[in-house]
Amino acid sequence: MKPSLQLRLGQQLTMTPQLQQAIRLLQLSTIELQQEIQEALDANPLLESAEDYESQNGSDEHGLGELAADAHKEHTNSTDDSNDEPIEPDTGEAMTSQDISDDLPLDNHWDDLVSAAPVSTGSYNGEDDSLYQGETTETLQSYLRWQMELTPFSDTDRAIAEIIIEAIDESGFLTISCDDILESLGMVDVEADEVEAVLKRIQLFDPIGVGSRSVQESLLVQLRQFEPDTPMLAEARQLISQHADLLANRDFRTLMKLTRLREHELRDAMKLIHSLNPRPGTTVIREEQSYIIPDVTVKKVKGRWQVELNPDSMPKIRINQQYAAMSRTAKSSADSQFIRSHLQEAKWFLKSIESRNDTLLKVANCIVQQQQGFFEHGEEAMRPMVLNDVAEMVGMHESTISRVTTQKFMHTPRGIFELKFFFSSHVSTENGGECSSTAIRALIKKLVAAENPTKPLSDSKMVEILSDQGINVARRTIAKYREALLIPPSNQRKTLI
Repeated sequence: MKPSLQLRLGQQLTMTPQLQQAIRLLQLSTIELQQEIQEALDANPLLESAEDYESQNGSDEHGLGELAADAHKEHTNSTDDSNDEPIEPDTGEAMTSQDISDDLPLDNHWDDLVSAAPVSTGSYNGEDDSLYQGETTETLQSYLRWQMELTPFSDTDRAIAEIIIEAIDESGFLTISCDDILESLGMVDVEADEVEAVLKRIQLFDPIGVGSRSVQESLLVQLRQFEPDTPMLAEARQLISQHADLLANRDFRTLMKLTRLREHELRDAMKLIHSLNPRPGTTVIREEQSYIIPDVTVKKVKGRWQVELNPDSMPKIRINQQYAAMSRTAKSSADSQFIRSHLQEAKWFLKSIESRNDTLLKVANCIVQQQQGFFEHGEEAMRPMVLNDVAEMVGMHESTISRVTTQKFMHTPRGIFELKFFFSSHVSTENGGECSSTAIRALIKKLVAAENPTKPLSDSKMVEILSDQGINVARRTIAKYREALLIPPSNQRKTLI
């Protein structure tokens, strides 16, 4: 076959850099977007913070508005004859051309004062003038080591204590045996009794019971700190030391039979046991708190639920007019091209932020419209809704809805929720309708909260109760939702207290 040249016509989907930037900004959380904006401010001299401009030029009542008007007039009268063409969003990616607002004509004027959110008019009126000192981030090991330094240990005992402390996990339990400690120590003249003696001293450190090898040992160590005349102390020690398995399974009938305790005596002993901490290490270790900045706010105004962008969720940025004007007065074409290219990048960045806010507000409004029952009555009134439902309502692709609802939060009168919280699967009802899985979880929590603790509801019983309400759900589904809610089974929820 001879080689030949052929001409073929076809269409190919491509991702423009501007569309890639818009998609990336859309899926960022508020904190990540703040970092992205700060990086853009550092990298692009044509961008500046509106707060910086106000601090340098004063924030009179009409200053920023007049600046935007003057900038508009200046650009309208300019003779910038760039022949760049508008960039068209690619429809091959999950985000379609409808997902991004109208294309930005590169030579037309762009609103030179763009705020990533409305200007905030609120102020803090709290009366608490106390200074927050913050919570400790000290680890359990460092806290125990500090107590070890205050304890009169010999050099050998201090070495043993160091090994023990390093082998304690986050719950406060010792993860290695005494033989392992001896082997790690590498001293032939140290006996196991000496390791046990050091361990017992560490178990009396704060929190009491730390360094124990089991929950049973930790509870017994804590009980030894009570006064000898504490009511039901001996009975509680007997229950833990001799009947730990029955205690864990809440087999109270067998416990009363073996211990010959009456019901009120067993109840008093259980109260004493419940005052103990089975995992003492958790009282010292505190996870770092993660602060959430809501992206949108929902409130009821004149009987209607309204959605607003959070004015404090991101900094406000604008185009630096002084640098932008230099593109027409630059002495060299290289300088002019440098300013024009950065001006174009700044315009597209502001365009992407505005598109992100418009899309977020549109999706949030749709969610509020569909889930008004939740805002009025709580989780039990949640309607089933999936990403495709919202995608069809707002005319966007399902993956766009997934991006805009990930790590985006809504501040409501009922608390702060991630936008994905409002999506749930469908469960059929007796009359042919549908019920939200979130509503079923709320009903399960309500049933467990109202149950008789001496006779907790089984999964089968909850199926019957929901069936009476017209909700058809299998027992295994109840068990799955209950486990997701970290609710133990009925036999573990049973109590005498």
